[in-house]
Amino acid sequence: MHFAFTDDQVLFADTVRGILANECPPSAVRAAWDDPAGRAPGLWETLAATGVLGVAAPEDHGGLGMSTCDLVLLLEELGYAACPEPVAEHAAVAIPILRDHAPGPLAAEWLGRAADGSAVLTAGAPTDAFVLAAERADLALMCAGSEVHAVPAGRFSSVSRQSVDRARRLARVDWTPSPDTLVSEEPSVVGEVLDRGALAAAAQAVGVGRRLLDMTVAYVAEREQFGRPVGVNQAVKHHCSNVAIALEFAAPMVHKAAWVLAHGEGPEGGDPSVDVAMAKALASDAVDLACRSALQCHGAIGYTIEHDLQLWLKRGWALSASWGDAAHHRRRVGTGLLAG
Repeated sequence: MHFAFTDDQVLFADTVRGILANECPPSAVRAAWDDPAGRAPGLWETLAATGVLGVAAPEDHGGLGMSTCDLVLLLEELGYAACPEPVAEHAAVAIPILRDHAPGPLAAEWLGRAADGSAVLTAGAPTDAFVLAAERADLALMCAGSEVHAVPAGRFSSVSRQSVDRARRLARVDWTPSPDTLVSEEPSVVGEVLDRGALAAAAQAVGVGRRLLDMTVAYVAEREQFGRPVGVNQAVKHHCSNVAIALEFAAPMVHKAAWVLAHGEGPEGGDPSVDVAMAKALASDAVDLACRSALQCHGAIGYTIEHDLQLWLKRGWALSASWGDAAHHRRRVGTGLLAG
């Protein structure tokens, strides 16, 4: 079994990191907090032109025809930049579900527009009460019992709700299931929606954790107390080392879960949901630890809204809880192992 990423996959991720560094600096993330739609001007269009939005869309619909393995590193970069756009729900959840399960006419209507970015897709988690970017979405993938529906704008109403991370625009969505919006009535597809969303959140959480660690290491190397950098203190080193170890354990599990989703089962067989749940639990724990350690190592400045640290702290807290928190996914692991 070979889990290493290809040179092309790494190059694609490096390219996206460069784009995000230019188009989505901390100032753009901060500005998205005050933007009515929570957007970074021009970023959505740039990501569409680069192919990020249509990574998982079929080539005959204008996408790149790639898999979750190609997407997972890009999601980590989106987390590293605290990207305010709903790329994960659009590209990693809604498009693959429509591609694999939607009736032909429904897929034909939406996949091309989703791939080129002219339509914004989002998805609601079976575990969460609120939906990201629902107020600007053209199509929302929603779960009701054992059914998954693709509900176009105009067929649902939304009421905004404030997130701890104000660049993540959440809303409560009210809608009525209808036969013409039905994607699938198989319970396994509801589980796949959760798996894809949880994996996307986990990958972004790993990226957020790495950004927090980089910011913390840079800060403690520069900040001085009693004539020397605070980073020379053993306790500070331990905080940073513990975060690095947690991320090094979480990231490979996220990568394995991406491979499992791309291939339908793990190399040893079994339920893909177990691998995804393990990845989300580890990633949630890792980003929670990264947030706590970064805040403690920064000291009082870390509590201020003027410092950029708070942008990633709040994104980390939001991602840790979204699509099921660590406790929820540990229960899924237990249930899956007992069933197996």
